[in-house]
Amino acid sequence: MTESDKIWLKSYPAKIPAQIDYPDLTMPQFLDKIAAEFPEREAIIFSGIKISFQMLQGMVNQCANALADLGVKNGDRVAIMSPNSPHYVMAFMAILKLGGIVVQVNPMYVERELEHILNDSGAEIIIAYDAFYPLINKVCDVTPLQKIILFSLGQPAEKDDSVIKAEELLLKYPPVFSQVPVEMDDVAVFQYTGGTTGVSKGAMLTHRNITANALQVTYWFENMEYGQEKVLCALPFFHSYAMTTCMNFSIVNAATMIVMPRFEIKQCLELIKVYQPTFFPGAPTMYIAIINHPDVQEYGINSIKGCISGSAPLPIEVAEKFEQLTGGSLVEGFGLSETSPVTHCNPVSGTRKAGSIGIPLPDTDCKIVDLESGERELPPNEIGELSIKGPQAMKGYWNMPEETAKTLRDGWIYTGDIAKMDEDGYFYIVDRKKDMIIAGGFNIYPRDIEEVLFEHPKIMEAVVAGVPDPYRGETVKAFIVLKEGQQVTEEEIIDYCRNNLAKYKVPKLVEFRTQLPKTIVGKVLRRTLREEEIKKQKS
Repeated sequence: MTESDKIWLKSYPAKIPAQIDYPDLTMPQFLDKIAAEFPEREAIIFSGIKISFQMLQGMVNQCANALADLGVKNGDRVAIMSPNSPHYVMAFMAILKLGGIVVQVNPMYVERELEHILNDSGAEIIIAYDAFYPLINKVCDVTPLQKIILFSLGQPAEKDDSVIKAEELLLKYPPVFSQVPVEMDDVAVFQYTGGTTGVSKGAMLTHRNITANALQVTYWFENMEYGQEKVLCALPFFHSYAMTTCMNFSIVNAATMIVMPRFEIKQCLELIKVYQPTFFPGAPTMYIAIINHPDVQEYGINSIKGCISGSAPLPIEVAEKFEQLTGGSLVEGFGLSETSPVTHCNPVSGTRKAGSIGIPLPDTDCKIVDLESGERELPPNEIGELSIKGPQAMKGYWNMPEETAKTLRDGWIYTGDIAKMDEDGYFYIVDRKKDMIIAGGFNIYPRDIEEVLFEHPKIMEAVVAGVPDPYRGETVKAFIVLKEGQQVTEEEIIDYCRNNLAKYKVPKLVEFRTQLPKTIVGKVLRRTLREEEIKKQKS
């Protein structure tokens, strides 16, 4: 792709470079660099506790020494299952420092989901918040898991004597660490995403991928000052969006992380009032909650000068109201797990277009290709598949060569998103990737839910669709055909799903039907069901 093909460059603000000179530094090496430059600057604020960059570096080194003693070496997979906390940052950086691979585990997983991730990744060690021990213990005998390291955020939970207590383990090791060779193209993270078959795929993100993406976001927010910012970390670190825009962005910018275990509006506003964050990556639901809080103006939210919104479309009225209240910029971006994740964003100081995901970040090439072959590049304003290439693009899927070959072709990520580009280089997502549902910022794959529903003894057919929701963007609705002569209530179906799925995947709505709309070959028309719901809401 030549420079003349990149028509979005004409829409770049003057201070944004088209290309970046990326240093060959891993994230732990960035941390070492920042700890030397700003040893006393606060790296993390969590529950009133303040941890300097020098202290964080020491914690990471202690953890790396401990993991090395437990046998972790280059290429070994280590799982992390935790809400946001200093321990998460420590474990993440320590694993990478050893050349190990972080396996990101969603803390909301239920037994069957956790079992799959651990078996697929082959992780033999998990570092987790102790409240998750009962769940982890259930899968020990059916996964490769050999060692469980637990830390506490409050009163320790009951656990078996065989587990390793993180606090006691770290005290045995010094806060210095002898470097081990780690290459920039080594895999750093397994970021699990849903597959076309409903089976989660581990996107392999390299050290180069994740550091490049943190720097791409850094350059995009031109008003951020090195060593001066405070980042409100309300997004979950296990998600690639937070990994990059909250955690890694903070490290490369010597910014302070104000860490929340989970987003809760009252606590969020209190943290803003006390610590005055300047950068706030989030999801539309977070910004909606803030602007609708009756006492929002009493919390000093005008400290916020920059926000990137992702995970779901950002309503223009939400952005306008938030900017009025803060005086800062709230811009919509876009990305996917396979690209570390950020690829597009509306300019902070340039033109923003309603409904657009913005323009590609520096060094990010994009094209719209025909839906049939994927080989013919389409001109502006024609609809096709969005394909992306850049330093943030994954190495491939773990142990899935066929899926890798479908998605990654000649360095291009074929996203499966139906999109178009206008004459100024702004991109628009026209249709959702496959049939994925985005509810409250969570990516939900219908097949995950449908497989659980199909296991119910009274259900003959089931299909799940995302229906519009004014707060969450979309909500999950299940359409069900019961077996002849069977009866079951909506509440019973929801309770059944609650016992077999992560909370965010559980259908909020259930509709019983005598039949489902299908094509001539018997394929259920999911889109028809969604369109019917939209018509109902409009009427």
